[in-house]
Amino acid sequence: MSSDEKAIGLDIGTFRVRCVVGEPAHDGRMNIVGIGENESKGLRRGVVISTEAVAESIRKAVAEAERVSGVEIESATVNLSGEHLRGENKNGVVAVAGPDKEITEEDIERAIDSASAMPLTPGWEIVSRLPREFIVDGQDGITEPVGMNGSRLEALVHVVTSPSAARQNLLKAVTKAGIDVEGLVLEPLAAAEGVLTDDDKEYGCAVVNMGAEITSLMIFGRGAVQHTAVFPFGSMLFTKDIATGLRVSIPEANKIKHAFGCVATFLLDDEERQELVEIVPFGRTETRGLSKEILCDIMQPRAVELLQHIAREVAMAKAQISGGVFLTGGGSMVRGLAEVAEQVFDAPTRVGLLEPSYFGGLADEIRGPQWAVACGLALRSMSALNRADARGSRSSAKKFADWFGSFRDKFR
Repeated sequence: MSSDEKAIGLDIGTFRVRCVVGEPAHDGRMNIVGIGENESKGLRRGVVISTEAVAESIRKAVAEAERVSGVEIESATVNLSGEHLRGENKNGVVAVAGPDKEITEEDIERAIDSASAMPLTPGWEIVSRLPREFIVDGQDGITEPVGMNGSRLEALVHVVTSPSAARQNLLKAVTKAGIDVEGLVLEPLAAAEGVLTDDDKEYGCAVVNMGAEITSLMIFGRGAVQHTAVFPFGSMLFTKDIATGLRVSIPEANKIKHAFGCVATFLLDDEERQELVEIVPFGRTETRGLSKEILCDIMQPRAVELLQHIAREVAMAKAQISGGVFLTGGGSMVRGLAEVAEQVFDAPTRVGLLEPSYFGGLADEIRGPQWAVACGLALRSMSALNRADARGSRSSAKKFADWFGSFRDKFR
């Protein structure tokens, strides 16, 4: 890959738009050389409601990333989100073609096509096909069947569908901002790319990406995606509860949440419980004091409610998450959320920070969970650049080894 090629991740969220610029490092990591963010407008629950407003938010975030990195951004890998996304596990079986019964790329594509042949609601489309595993003549757990011999090939695929208009309007907004879309990646999958290791995915874990208005869940096991769900709620509910309970404006409630919010009463010592926070009631100029204990009493029930809703989805999926739960997204930054989630999920839980073995450069400045999606998208962009460079220089002997990674990414 030439030295001037850069990987660009563009996370278009309901609350913030974030852009990350990366370049390859000598130690195999991706050095982050540029970051930019801006307030997001024109989206509701992950769906574009004003292409011009979204485009303007993108322009401002990209301009900041360009200023920091000194790179002119022309294209990016973009997240795909929204409460409309639906995930299902499907399987398809094909007979292996050829006289020697050796499995080829074409056989795998036919098997995945067979698994994806499902009836769709009018106006809906398949936006992602994620191979979970392959079964060759009854032998399961196979991830790379190319070159193996067998007569019967079965593909287990996680298929994600969405209204086609949602994807088209997102592409239109990005294009209007002057950015070409290299590819679309599911938002929780991008978050997982930035915080999970291969061992996490193998042993079984869940990524909960909480934004302002939507929360997405993705469960991994045996190294692949096993379940996807999206919920029409996010951290904005905390803000609305504070506004209603304290009779303050939404902007004031949002400031209180970020500066003093906590959803776990047991984290407050006696002195902090009585500590007063100055608030300005709606429509007034004078301030009044509020104890942090009362603020926590307002926020904690909502946190438990939301997390229980997600935990029920995990239970319905009958998933093993012995590897733990990783909380990403700006909504996961609320103090105490990981501690409450650990009790609700009855599983190890932590805030999903960027995996140090993946990132260098400016990574220490943006290790927080709110940057997980943007950095994961940049990683995916860099993988595509690496594969393109390898295809331009590799020998025929390397083609077999490189193929499977490229093939799987086609369906993400």
